[in-house]
This record gives sequence, structure tokens and C-alpha cells, in this order.
Amino acid sequence: LQPPDLFATGSWDNEDNRISIWSVGDLGNTGLNGEFQAEPQLLCDIRHNGDVMDMQFLDQERIVVASSTGTVTVFRHHQNNQTLSANQRWEKAHYHVDQETSCGGAACTGVICNNPEIVTVGEDGRINLFRADQKDAVRTIDNADSSTLHAVTFLRTTEILTVNSIGQLKIWDLRQQRNEPSQIFSLTGDRVPLHCVDRHPNQQHIVATGGQDGMLSIWDIRQDTMPVSLLNAHEAEMWEVHFHPSNPDHLFTCSEDGSLWHWDTSTDVADRPSFLHQGENVLSLSALNLSSVVSAWLSNDPTKDRMEITNLIPNQTLSVNTLDVLGPCLVYGTDAEAIYVNRQIFA
Repeated sequence: LQPPDLFATGSWDNEDNRISIWSVGDLGNTGLNGEFQAEPQLLCDIRHNGDVMDMQFLDQERIVVASSTGTVTVFRHHQNNQTLSANQRWEKAHYHVDQETSCGGAACTGVICNNPEIVTVGEDGRINLFRADQKDAVRTIDNADSSTLHAVTFLRTTEILTVNSIGQLKIWDLRQQRNEPSQIFSLTGDRVPLHCVDRHPNQQHIVATGGQDGMLSIWDIRQDTMPVSLLNAHEAEMWEVHFHPSNPDHLFTCSEDGSLWHWDTSTDVADRPSFLHQGENVLSLSALNLSSVVSAWLSNDPTKDRMEITNLIPNQTLSVNTLDVLGPCLVYGTDAEAIYVNRQIFA
């Protein structure tokens, strides 16, 4: 999603995969119950080599796309004539054996942008740091992980978080020349693969992850190396987790089980004295003016009296592979080869 009303999609498992730019649709059209009815409008599209594994807007005009071939491409959306063109390409940014051979590309599984910086992770356990205007990688950590890296996000401008296929969450400080993580957190017991990660936009120590078992894990990276909360969520893999960027007491998750959940911890603190008791730690009054979400997400039992969970797709069947959320808008894509836009997530 990109303000005011654009979003981009990428396809996979087709002979001819495409990157598409859509307009959310004309707001003039609401149904009898006030629900939004306009169809998203396809503005332009372009061919993409390989499955689209991940994508993110770099700025108003550029989108960074991760491919199953290991290549990372920056596409530019020309709004004056509604076309897309490849602006920059890093061939085989991820590879298994040798970057120079004709085959051997490893899927690029995740990409995150903080213009002009772009970080990518892949099946090869590699981390790349690119700058949008530079041909060569600024930094590559070749053996960052012995397992598959599934997702990446920025923790701060110089630090990133990665999750991998053996249940680990790692922090990397890109200022350090060492090719080692600065911290490693892990799920205890079974090494359940983690597929997605997001950090709270205001409270950067609060991190959410989701994985193969469908559980939502909330971590406080200032302290324990284990999650603060493990919440029973989906019945199959959780593919994406996103805090709402401007209302972070709302969180969204989607799953292979065909559901998309809205987790809401926004209830007023004043009505809930139980917010003050996190186990034995009683918060001081000075902490009360912080967003209630701090105590809600980090509570030992976040679901107790504090959280409303709504499945936004009641009659689910096929996997919900991806979601994004911005302002009042939620967009998601499913294995039914359908894209849905919800313009009123807080209605």
C-alpha cells in the first residue's frame, strides 16, 4: 500500500509472473450499509522473472521486488503515463553455489526498505545491504545463517531483525564489521520455522513473529531471549504479521488456514485497572501516559480482558498469503487468485 490510494501486487507460480499497480478505487461508491463497493483498478503491469517472494515500496515511485531466482529488482512506476519499468537490478543477489553460473540462484525470501537502503535475505542464509543508487552491494554477510532466512525488518536505521527456519530471531548491527548477530532469541523446545516478523512502530523493543505452527509470538528484545507471550492463533502457517503503522495497538495476521485476524488491544486503560498488574510488577503512574499497547502486548496474559480478536474473512477456504495495512485500508491476497481491499478496518 502507498498513500493516498495505490497498492502493488506480485504473482507467483505462473509461467508469466507480473508486478501490477492498482488504484484502490473510487470512493464515491458505497453500498446500502455504507460498505465500500468500488473495484480496484489495474493501472499498469510488467513482466517479472520468477515468483514474486516479497515486495515493498521504496518511495512514492519505486518498488523493490524479491524473486525466487535470487534477483532483486527496483521497478519505477511512471505516474504521468501509468507504466512500469525496471530501474535497477541486482542479478542473483542470492545464490547457492556460485553467482557466476547460469543456474544456482537461491530464492530471495524477504526485502525491507529504508530509502535509500534496501536489505534482502534469502534461502541461502545471506543478508545483503544495497543502496538504491549503487550498482554493487554496500555489504554482504555471506553465511549469516546456516538455515533459510524467511523475513527481515528494520529495528532501527542501522539494525535489522531476521527470522529463520529453525525458530530464531536475530538482531544484526550493520555498523559492525563482524558477520555475527548482536543478539539471538529463540523459541524454546521445538525449532518451529518462523515465517514473518514486524516491530512495533513506536515501541521498538516490542517485536511480533509468526511461524509454521500459526502461533503469534510477542518478544521484548530488551530482556528475555524467549517470547513474552505465545498466543494461540491460526491452525496452519502464519504468513504475515503487521502492526498498524499509525495505530499499533492493532495488529493483523494472515494464514495458510484461510483466515485474517485483527488483534485489537486498544481498550481504554482507565476502564481496565487490570492493565496495571503485569504479574507482580506494578507500573508507576508515570508509565500510564504511554500507549496502553505497551502493557497490553507485553502482559503475561495479553488475551485476558485486554484483547479483541476478529477474523476478517469468516468463510475462509484458501490460504491468505499476504496483507498490508495503512490508514483505514487493508489489502490482502489469497490462493483464490483474488485481491481484496477493505477500506474501513476501524469502522
